Amino acid sequence: QVRLVESGGGLVQPGGSLRLSCAAFGFTFSRNTLNWYRQAPGKEREWVAFITNTGGTTNYAGSVKGRFTISRDNAKNTAYLQMNSLKPEDTAVYYCSVPSLGSWGQGTQVTVSS
Repeated sequence: QVRLVESGGGLVQPGGSLRLSCAAFGFTFSRNTLNWYRQAPGKEREWVAFITNTGGTTNYAGSVKGRFTISRDNAKNTAYLQMNSLKPEDTAVYYCSVPSLGSWGQGTQVTVSS
C-alpha cells in the first residue's frame, strides 16, 4: 500500500527553524520525484519545492527560495524540508506528494508565531 507520512511540524517563533520529514512506504521511493506543498487557512494549496529521484536537481517557489532546502535519503525512504528564517506567512499545513503515483500524505501543521 502506497503511503506518505509527514512529521516534524510544530509551533516556532519567527526567525526559527523546523525540519519536516516525509516517510514513504509501499513503493520504490528512489525511482520517484517528490514535491512539498503547503496550504494556509482559507487559501489554495501552494507548491513549495521539488526534488528529482536522485536528489540531483531541486527547485523552489520564490517565496521560500534561500530559506528552505529540500533533500532526500533514498536509503531511508525519506524526504526532508529544512525550513529556516521562518515567517508568520509560512504558517500552513505542509504536504509531501509523489506525482507519478498521485499520492499525498496527511500533512503536518507548521505555525510560525510569537
